[in-house]
Amino acid sequence: MVTAAGFRPHPLFRNAHLQTLVPNLFRPSPRIGLDVERWETEDQDFVDLGWFARPRAGQPVAILVHGLTGGFESKYLRGTARKLQRAGWAGLVLQLRGAGPQPNRLARNYHQGDTRDLHQLLAELRDRYPGSLLATVGWSLGGNIVLKAAGEAGAGHLADLVVAASVPFALEPCVRRLNRGFSRVYQRRLLGSLKVMVEQKAAVVDLPPRVDLAGALRAPGFREYDDAWTAPLHGFRNAEDYYQQTQCGNFLADIRCPTLIIHSADDPFMDPTIAPQPDDLSATVRLEMASHGGHVGFIGRGRWGLPEFWLEKRILRWLQEARVQRVS
Repeated sequence: MVTAAGFRPHPLFRNAHLQTLVPNLFRPSPRIGLDVERWETEDQDFVDLGWFARPRAGQPVAILVHGLTGGFESKYLRGTARKLQRAGWAGLVLQLRGAGPQPNRLARNYHQGDTRDLHQLLAELRDRYPGSLLATVGWSLGGNIVLKAAGEAGAGHLADLVVAASVPFALEPCVRRLNRGFSRVYQRRLLGSLKVMVEQKAAVVDLPPRVDLAGALRAPGFREYDDAWTAPLHGFRNAEDYYQQTQCGNFLADIRCPTLIIHSADDPFMDPTIAPQPDDLSATVRLEMASHGGHVGFIGRGRWGLPEFWLEKRILRWLQEARVQRVS
C-alpha cells in the first residue's frame, strides 16, 4: 500500500533544507541513558549495543539502526528511544560495525547492504528473550539495512515488525542527487566524517590490495569514495556493483512481516523518482509518502505552535498499533 502520510510541516520550516538541518544542528540532544554492551560477532570482531532499557519477560524489544556517520549520539535515534522507553518498550541501538570511536578489528566496516550483523543480532535476541516481540527501526542507511534484511529473509525473518524512514531505495540516483546544488554541502560533511573513519581504520588494520586509500581520502564525491574504498573493501567489483546489490528497492517485494516506510518527496539526499510504486511492495508493506519533511526531518507544529518531531511520534504509534494487532 502507498498512501499519503499524515504529516504537515511547521509553517516556519516548510523548506526541505530547514527540515533536514534544524533537527540536526539546533535540536538539543534528547537525554537518555545507554548501557553499552560490547557484543562479540561470529567472525571475531565486535559491535557495540547501547541498551536504553533491558527487557523484562515478554516485554517488546526495539532494535534501532542509525544512518550514515550516525551512532549512539544521533538525535533522531535518541528521541525515538526515549519515546519507546516511556511507552513500555525495551530496546537497544545497534551501533554498526566501525561506527564508534574505536575502529573495529577486521578490514571491513558497515555499508548500505551490511545486514549480516543485524541477522545475527536478531538470532541472539530470539535466544535471550524467546517470548518478546522484536521490531527493527532504521533511518536512511539504517532503513536500507532493516528493509534489505527483511526482504532477504522473507517469511523466515526473525523480526516481527519493521519500520524505516528516509530510505535510499535506489542508490545511483541518490549519489547523483548529492552531487548537485546545495546537496553537495551534505555530501562534503558526510564524506569528511567517513574519511576520518578511513584514516583511523587504515592505521590499525591491513587493507586488501584493491583498496585505494589515497583515492578514498581525496574523493570529491560518493562515487569516487565507493570506487576506492567501499566496493573493494567488501568484495564488490566497483561502486555501481555495490549500489545495485545493496539497494533495498530490490528486496521490498519479498518482505513478509508488517512493515512501515515513511518517505518525503522533497528529501534533499534523494531523487524523487526513487520512491517505490505499489507493485514494488509486498502486501505487508505500507509506504507513507509526505510532500515535505526533508531528510530524517519531519518537523511539525505542536502545542502552542512549538516544533514537534512528528516522525518519532508516528513510529511509536504504528509500532503500538501493530503490536496490538499481532496479539489480537
